[in-house]
Amino acid sequence: MPDHLLLNGKKFFLDEIQHYSFRESIPIDGYEAKTLEFCKNWLQGVQEYPVQTSGSTGAPKFIELTRDRMEASAQRTLRIFNLQPEDRVLVCMNTEYIAGMMMLVRGLVGNLHITIIEPIGNPLASVDPDAEFDFVAMVPLQLQTILEGTPDKIAKLNKMKAILLGGAAISKSLEEAVQPLEVPVYQSYGMTETISHIAVRRLNGAEKTDYYTAPSEITLGQDERGCLTISAEVTGGETLVTNDLVELLENNSFRWLGRADNTINSGGVKVQLEKVEAALGDALAGLSISRRYFAAALPDETLGERLIAVLEGSPLTDEEEANLKGKLSESLSKYEIPKHFGYLPRLPETATGKIDRRNGMALI
Repeated sequence: MPDHLLLNGKKFFLDEIQHYSFRESIPIDGYEAKTLEFCKNWLQGVQEYPVQTSGSTGAPKFIELTRDRMEASAQRTLRIFNLQPEDRVLVCMNTEYIAGMMMLVRGLVGNLHITIIEPIGNPLASVDPDAEFDFVAMVPLQLQTILEGTPDKIAKLNKMKAILLGGAAISKSLEEAVQPLEVPVYQSYGMTETISHIAVRRLNGAEKTDYYTAPSEITLGQDERGCLTISAEVTGGETLVTNDLVELLENNSFRWLGRADNTINSGGVKVQLEKVEAALGDALAGLSISRRYFAAALPDETLGERLIAVLEGSPLTDEEEANLKGKLSESLSKYEIPKHFGYLPRLPETATGKIDRRNGMALI
């Protein structure tokens, strides 16, 4: 069984981590110290772990996750992706947040070979060129950067058992880019309160779907708003109410429709921002315009809220904006087409790499 892990190219033996006996011999930076501190606590059998939520079920807050629930989540992931002892995993998401933290737990619980790197745009650029992996979890931008910037790494990706994407929406261009990959690519659904993913959907291959499927031990439901409810061992047996509007399907599956708290009221018409963003992604791709973007609302004396779209980069020409609105009209009603386009040199991001709509609007 693995007796060590690699962190930013440095080898740390598990027994050294457990007793923190390496501190005098191996220099470590702040990120490495926090990562090793978590591993030390896990190896010492600590039962509770504080972690900050992202706001999926309400205002962000710190909660305590118990060891048994984290182990249950890890075992489920190991089972879903058929990860076996001594398989190799790459941890390239921030280990201070649930996605990266749970990659550590999966590695330690599953007796996997763990390689950890501090999060960067192209994770494969920071590892040994000869290193191979069986499983990796990434934010979508990381995979897109690999595919666009280092296509020579595709062969390395195709040797993996699976790639799990989470933490941000999947763009239309990325979904198209993963189609030729041989490795199964999945999008995850989950949050801090569910201790990472509770459902996944396949993005490529013959098993590709537009809906998420949860294991049988996860109980799904809806509240009066049509938002997803979740009950499972990872929620402590309690029913967790999300703000995610869904369509429940057969076989413990659901189709994600958007966020209840991302619905605006413009002139008495309710507009779902995620629907607008999905159409915006399709329209930009159809016009061969590669931009990041988000939809939002500004106060309006007449309408109450006025729908706008914010794009990254220099402003489009009047003709390009007109063409974009024309494309949007093919899939959206006139009430769902942005009344205005705003531009920022770079869209702000949260600590986990998601586009930060709130701070972006503060810059408009």
